[in-house]
Amino acid sequence: MSLLGCKSTDKVLFQPSPMALSSRLPSLEVRVDNGPLDSSEGAQPEDAQQLFEREVHMNLTEPEDTARFGTAVLQVQQCRVVRRGRVLQAFQMLTFMAPSVLGVPLEHYEAELQATVQVLNAKGNILGTYSGRGTSRVRVALYHGYSQTQAPRLADVAALREALAQIKPQMEVDAERLRAALLATGPIGGRHTEGTGSIPATPPAIARTGH
Repeated sequence: MSLLGCKSTDKVLFQPSPMALSSRLPSLEVRVDNGPLDSSEGAQPEDAQQLFEREVHMNLTEPEDTARFGTAVLQVQQCRVVRRGRVLQAFQMLTFMAPSVLGVPLEHYEAELQATVQVLNAKGNILGTYSGRGTSRVRVALYHGYSQTQAPRLADVAALREALAQIKPQMEVDAERLRAALLATGPIGGRHTEGTGSIPATPPAIARTGH
């Protein structure tokens, strides 16, 4: 069922939480492993990438620079989406959607997601690993909610946004140490950036891009 007049996800989908690190990190490459998000009915393959790139650019690192001093890696480890309240749809149809017009939701999409963020220096050494768990509840309703097409996607992205919001205070505690360690190693491709065997330079299952 497609609902006309539902709210749009355009303004909220990729807007990260506002907290920024007080000591921003030098410019980093971004990698994302969608994990179970790839099999979710909600999130599209590029959603986690777009949200994390904005998170890194807006809240974690200094303004864009041609030199990259390491990599920020997002890994989605668990993702679960549940539909609630579908039994109400039959009642809504029998009443010609009158309750929905008054604000009664047709159903809800509830998502739970766990993710980690790792910060690696230019040699591929892991400097820090941070974990967060996010949940979301998105209502499907006429005028007062989202469509059944938009809601599951928004639920996944909103849960990821909350997981990242939990991760940032952990990174804030480590921000000065991370910054100093990244600068001490130097930029990717510099004289002292030979790999150490800690991780593959470009894991085949992870998309790689600059933020």
